[in-house]
Amino acid sequence: MLEVKDLNIRFKTQNGFFEAVKSTSFILNKGETIGIVGESGSGKSVTSLGLMRLLDDKQTIINGTVLLNGTCLCKATEPEMQQIRGNQMAMIFQEPMTSLNPVLTCGFQITEAIQLHLGSNKAEARKKTIELFKEVQLPRPEEIFDSYPHQISGGQKQRVMIAMALCCNPEILIADEPTTALDVTVQKTIIELLLKLKAERNMSLIFISHDLGVISEIADRVLVMFKGEVVEEAFVKTLFENPRHPYTKGLLACRPSPAYHLKKLPVIADFLSSKTKPAENIEAIRERFTWQPAEIKERKAVLYSKEPILKISNLNTWFKGNKSLFKIRNETVKAVSDVSFDVYPGETLGLVGESGCGKTTLGRSILRLIEPTSGGINFENTDLRSLKKNDLRAIRRDIQIIFQDPYSSLNPRLTVGASLMEPLQVHQFYENDTKRKRRVVELLERVSLSAEHFNRYPHEFSGGQRQRIVIARALALQPKFIICDESVSALDVSVQAQVLNLIRELQQEFNLTYIFISHDLAVIKHISDRMMVMNKGKIVEMGDPDEIYYHPKEAYTRKLIASIPGV
Repeated sequence: MLEVKDLNIRFKTQNGFFEAVKSTSFILNKGETIGIVGESGSGKSVTSLGLMRLLDDKQTIINGTVLLNGTCLCKATEPEMQQIRGNQMAMIFQEPMTSLNPVLTCGFQITEAIQLHLGSNKAEARKKTIELFKEVQLPRPEEIFDSYPHQISGGQKQRVMIAMALCCNPEILIADEPTTALDVTVQKTIIELLLKLKAERNMSLIFISHDLGVISEIADRVLVMFKGEVVEEAFVKTLFENPRHPYTKGLLACRPSPAYHLKKLPVIADFLSSKTKPAENIEAIRERFTWQPAEIKERKAVLYSKEPILKISNLNTWFKGNKSLFKIRNETVKAVSDVSFDVYPGETLGLVGESGCGKTTLGRSILRLIEPTSGGINFENTDLRSLKKNDLRAIRRDIQIIFQDPYSSLNPRLTVGASLMEPLQVHQFYENDTKRKRRVVELLERVSLSAEHFNRYPHEFSGGQRQRIVIARALALQPKFIICDESVSALDVSVQAQVLNLIRELQQEFNLTYIFISHDLAVIKHISDRMMVMNKGKIVEMGDPDEIYYHPKEAYTRKLIASIPGV
């Protein structure tokens, strides 16, 4: 159906041309799923946008041949492409919140496309849209038809995007990172939905992801992209059983696997480095990083011989329903309900659960960024709930938080250096700004950045670099305890591995204690000494990660485990 020959995509920049995609060739057969995998910046999304002719012609030069059922898309006029898009090729974009128009209802955005492409009237378009919402398994389709994007969850927004892509019955569907940053359970549901729709409609699918675990569950063939080039192409089983390129081996190895106890995760550099022996495979590198059972036993014996640093007793955080113009909602939302646990010095306590289960609310309640309704928070024998504002500010030097979205937690108008100096100034660390600046540079270098990044703004960094910046900010006041709230959820698996390794190194270096929050049980099992499973505001399981993973007591935990993408 689709044949791509020697596709080259170059962008005009101030310093000349940047080659984003280099001599890429592949074919897509009817009913087939091709997975395109690679890190951010590898050229995956640019390739898909090039196929759809959605790149700015004034800033982009595209060479090569793209044939769709024998028609050359590179030579098609814009009116011709408007007929091809939606009718023959459609795309699910990476971020549904930014792809959906915030001032238009979800239903209108789909009926608009149906009326434009299929010539349906308003009533017919509405009927077809509601049928599509049912097909993509959206709850309350009539209600969601009249809802705005901000009024529905991330998984529901993704389903609306899928319905929009399917509304004109395309022959080829391009899914660009459709599951990134979603809960593993929602991710699994979206993958199953795409496979079901593909089979029912006999579509071809191009599925783009940075996660080979996800690719393994959906693709027939895989293209591995690295720095704009396809470095390996193979059928799924062949690729996973016998990866040939070092980069592919690195992608496979750097994702946390529940089957291993690793002191650190392998990273791409371990496989691309000239120091690594060519004959060394994934298992050999993992073997070097594996915890021995005696080491784990010794670590836990030391950890749990101490007094807890944090004691949470019967903590509740409840929210009252909102009043609106049309009705009063009197129900109380029990975001955190009767939660009790201890955390020991030097420990990493993992907290796992789906979005909306109360994980983030619990983390913020501990810091009193959200005021708890009732219960006790005891940190180093100090009752945090009884502290006045100034006393609480002083103790926050010892308890820090790494927020979920580093971009929104950094002030876009301040340089990175100013953002890191601010807590030092507020808490009066060091005598003057010269010494504070020296401390900030040390922190940047400790998280693998450099002094030249001091005067840059947050938008000038990649997602992984921003995550390192907020980690440096959390370390600035030399805390004893850090809450990591989904601090790796939206990162490439390769960058995720680097950040997880950094978090563990910092713990050993500064004797830090963590509560590590995530929706990904594989990540939690890798990083945690103990783990808690949270559902509907309550802790439903707590204990050793291996015990919970291999012998889960709750059906909810079994559901989380079953949702981990398998390689």
